[in-house]
Amino acid sequence: MLNTLWLAFFLVSILAAMFQWLVLHDPDVFSRVVAALFEMAALSVQIMVLLFGTLTLWLGFLRIAESAGLVERLSHLLAPLFRRLMPEVPEGHPALGLITMNFAANGLGLDNAATPIGLRAMHALQSLNPEPRTATNAQILFLVLNASSLTLLPVTIFMYRAQQGATEPALVFLPILLATSASTLAALFSVAFIQKLRLHDPVVLLWLAGTALLIGGLMSLLSGMSAAAISSTSSLMGNLVLCAIIALFLVVGAIRKVPVYESFVEGAKDGFEVSRNLLPYLVAMLCAVGMLRASGVLDMVLTGIRELTLWVGLDARFVDALPTALVKPFSGSAARAMMIETMQHSGVDSFPALLAATMQGSTETTFYVVAVYFGAVGIQRVRHTIGCALLADLAGVLASIGVCYWFFG
Repeated sequence: MLNTLWLAFFLVSILAAMFQWLVLHDPDVFSRVVAALFEMAALSVQIMVLLFGTLTLWLGFLRIAESAGLVERLSHLLAPLFRRLMPEVPEGHPALGLITMNFAANGLGLDNAATPIGLRAMHALQSLNPEPRTATNAQILFLVLNASSLTLLPVTIFMYRAQQGATEPALVFLPILLATSASTLAALFSVAFIQKLRLHDPVVLLWLAGTALLIGGLMSLLSGMSAAAISSTSSLMGNLVLCAIIALFLVVGAIRKVPVYESFVEGAKDGFEVSRNLLPYLVAMLCAVGMLRASGVLDMVLTGIRELTLWVGLDARFVDALPTALVKPFSGSAARAMMIETMQHSGVDSFPALLAATMQGSTETTFYVVAVYFGAVGIQRVRHTIGCALLADLAGVLASIGVCYWFFG
């Protein structure tokens, strides 16, 4: 699947560039495509520099948590749920605790912590993989849920809105929460359908109901706050949890006589190795995405959607926000730039800008996530991962459109 998709990116980009040259008389398109290749290659190295430090730091702390037995205790706690969702993972396996910590970090918007923990979880799942080059069902479920945008406190979206002069930076909090819930449910249901998981099991239903109550309670609590209070509370909660996690690892490790410094260094060495092995996968995927964007494919798709929407007589205001949604599966930085551009062009509190911010918060950089997580363990046959992840992205986009028309239309 990944081989076919990667090849298709290049072929479609070349065909689109030929069309722009021969039909639209734009000879500069080839220089833009070639420039995009080199820019994306350079960007891959920049990302790697960031990942080197981040992975080294957090895998060091994780080694302390593992040595102190915290990951094992967490896995035992969640064993009843994951025994239904990931039946091939043994009860109490360290991967289960790491997966839970990854989901919690994602939910709180702690990206710097979530990625290293997620990579450690993927390595733990890979230790159970009988075919190391092919993704297992458990790895696919974990990655698709990861790629469904689990963020419950989108602090960065609030920050960008505040930078652009929004009077209420957290105005999109509830829309993002609803839309990201839709994308995560779509991810879970699509994988469960293909893998024939029993979601009607009482334990699974109990966890789903509990999660729904937790999200509903959070929405009720924060909906009564002012925008400034929501922003400050979200930021405080994220940073407080991050510091609390580090303190917990260190204190419990010290109490249980774990040599915390030596454990940190050993884990940090693993982070260095993981980072180094990621570079070829990042270069391959980001260069393909860069060509796709520079060749004008995304612009052609956007124009087609606008014309079709007007032809059937529907409101086309949402089309102005679609650049963010179209590039998000390929590049988080490009989607962020599209969102900011929409804010500047249409006004930070305009309908397209509010929709773009909601889409940014409820979708994920699918191909980047696949390249990083599967690249870290050398998986090449991804099976139904891409299809289910893109379906979750689509659900997030459609839910964003519906919710924003409901809230702001």
